[in-house]
Amino acid sequence: MPVQDLTVSGSPELKGKKSEENTPSNQPEPRPQKVGFVSLGCPKNLVDSEVMMGMLARAGAELTRRAEDADVIVVNTCSFIDSAQQESVNTILEMAGHKAAGRAKKLVVAGCLVERFRDQIRKDIPEVDAVVGTGELVNILSATGIAPAQPRPNSPLVVLNSRPEGDARAAQGRFSRESWDGAIADLPNYLYDEDTPRILATPGHMAYIKIAEGCDHPCTFCIIPQLRGQFRSRRFESVIAEAERLAQSGVREVTLIGQDTTCYGEDFGLKDGLALLLEKLAGIEDLRWVRFLYAYPNKITGKLLETIAAHEKICSYMDVPLQHASASVLKRMKRGGGADVFLKSIEKMRRVIPDLTLRTSFIVGFPGETEKEFEELCNFVREAQFDWMGAFSYSDQDGARAYDLEKKLPLREIERRRKHLMSMQRQISKKRKKALVGREFDLLLEGESEETDLLLEGRTPMHAPEIDGKVFVNEFPEDRDARPGQFHRCEITEAHDYDLVAKII
Repeated sequence: MPVQDLTVSGSPELKGKKSEENTPSNQPEPRPQKVGFVSLGCPKNLVDSEVMMGMLARAGAELTRRAEDADVIVVNTCSFIDSAQQESVNTILEMAGHKAAGRAKKLVVAGCLVERFRDQIRKDIPEVDAVVGTGELVNILSATGIAPAQPRPNSPLVVLNSRPEGDARAAQGRFSRESWDGAIADLPNYLYDEDTPRILATPGHMAYIKIAEGCDHPCTFCIIPQLRGQFRSRRFESVIAEAERLAQSGVREVTLIGQDTTCYGEDFGLKDGLALLLEKLAGIEDLRWVRFLYAYPNKITGKLLETIAAHEKICSYMDVPLQHASASVLKRMKRGGGADVFLKSIEKMRRVIPDLTLRTSFIVGFPGETEKEFEELCNFVREAQFDWMGAFSYSDQDGARAYDLEKKLPLREIERRRKHLMSMQRQISKKRKKALVGREFDLLLEGESEETDLLLEGRTPMHAPEIDGKVFVNEFPEDRDARPGQFHRCEITEAHDYDLVAKII
């Protein structure tokens, strides 16, 4: 991420707001502290950054995009795989350089990397002044040295404790925490609510809403439960209240996020909680599109599919990270399922939801993955014909159960398999995109293209924010509103491997 592009934007009511604490009239008002943010990783991390920015802005801090102008720099890190860890470390060191050469007096590191390497960060990077874990967002004020605004009744900084996991949850085959180091009480348990201050770092027409935090699934390749704690849902009313407020402020598209949104509400006994939530959100007048990320394969119920199909505002889009298709590999991953089961599920999804856009992701080179198991995955991809697909090279994570598995594959072989799988998907994507030429879709305009200022850029319901391919607009009527955030009807005129070209009609 470029140094001058610290991820900051803001809502008018919060950005740069002064503290309400009185200043003696015979003294000049102190200059607000300027804080710059770098947010790395997934949308869940971005929401955490938005919440921390909101807390700081409410306390009177001024947010800045420029590292050289910041008094305090905050790096919100990712630690999901090795490459993400390295990017986080490189960014911390880059910002430490700004602290050494510029006006910045404090460097704060937040996020998942802190949950894994808290003591090591402090020891090896002395320029870091404070760390804030994923469950400690309310500590951002003390970490930055910015005093909170004058206390007021009904403080918006509410920490919601996670609900203890019951026997019914354990019976579902969830992750047993008996093997975790430390007590459950030491795991992150923070969860923001609708009254927590938040400054959007996304364009004003779209926003993410985190509906749940943490994870209870036992996947052997993953350390997310250790980084973010037990699965815990936000209150139903809290999510709706936040969505309504976002819609009133001009947001037209909301994307629900969580490590597993399809488990939403299970921890407080709500059946088909995600379907009920989507149905309620579809009733918010000012919202135009609603979508969600991500769906756990065996949690996709008939009620969920029917709800998506029944409401025009709910995008016919599902991201189902399957991770593999070989039953033997999935068993070692502690995932379950297999190619035959998945194909039946996909057939049902496409039958119930017309024009479904289906995305998935796979891990290639999991310990012990044989050539035969990899070929099972390739055959499955050919048959499933996904609209969008990602492939990740297996990455050893100390603390994950797969770390101790034998028969690790050479990195060169893992990369060969990943490239082969993505080459297959490129041809599938190209064929599926060509089938769209001549069809009409609603398009959300996002502004000038990053490729050239001669083209505009947008997204259809088939395109999740920041994830999928692009739609380039090369014909736009002069009498139409070209501002970002406007919806138009478009016709697809060209198709490429992943991107589309369209004209406004």
